[in-house]
Amino acid sequence: MKKLIMYCVTNKEIKFINKTNYRAGWVGLDPVPNNYTSCNTKDNIFFKEQHYSELAFHYWYWKNQLNLESSNWIGFCQKRRFWIKKSSINENIDKFNYNNHFLENVPEEYEKYDSIICDPISLRGAKKMKMLKRGFKNLIQDPSIFFNKDKHSIKLHFDMHHGYGIISKAANLLPEEDRDEFLNHINISNNFHPHIMFIATPEVANSWFNALFPWLMRCEKIFGFKNLQGYDTQRLYAFLAERYLSFWFRKHTNFTTWPWKFYEGK
Repeated sequence: MKKLIMYCVTNKEIKFINKTNYRAGWVGLDPVPNNYTSCNTKDNIFFKEQHYSELAFHYWYWKNQLNLESSNWIGFCQKRRFWIKKSSINENIDKFNYNNHFLENVPEEYEKYDSIICDPISLRGAKKMKMLKRGFKNLIQDPSIFFNKDKHSIKLHFDMHHGYGIISKAANLLPEEDRDEFLNHINISNNFHPHIMFIATPEVANSWFNALFPWLMRCEKIFGFKNLQGYDTQRLYAFLAERYLSFWFRKHTNFTTWPWKFYEGK
């Protein structure tokens, strides 16, 4: 029977994680807690963690642990955001019952797919004051954005929150097979699959990482690290990966979406 090997990637110790079947992937600067897997050994990009966030662990896993001959599924979540069972969507998750709700085994329906991504979040309905303050360049180009929620796209959202024009410049660094489609995707789509969380076969995970990391390293040559500060841009490469993941998995894999919940462990 195929197993689900799930890593929760975190920079803060999660007290309850050892009581689950999840493995903890460590990207913090503090000493590595017991039973946590660090990503600052062997082939790694740990020195980029403040800009790559959990991707520093994903890279380490890809280069040092990923077993393409395994029949098991590999999954990633992150602190405070966990995959749950479909039957738990409307349930209140607390410190007494989280083990009943976290996804820990491979559901039978996964046999129809080779990847799982988060249920999407909608970008429609950006606040008008925020658009005036942070999206004025977009409004100058197309004033109808102010009134038409269908135009509240991935590009508009990224321009407003992480720097105007950045995602378009990054998209132009993609391989030709994805470039134009991704540019179209960010301009017309008003939802995306968040948190760089996925569950996949080893082959799909390897293909994803082979597409993602060379692209991000090309982006580094344009955006660098020096001026990446504060919430908006410090983790720029993680934000870019999050948007690309939505497109890449939908185009290149046989996917389905799956529920997740925010849980702090209190």
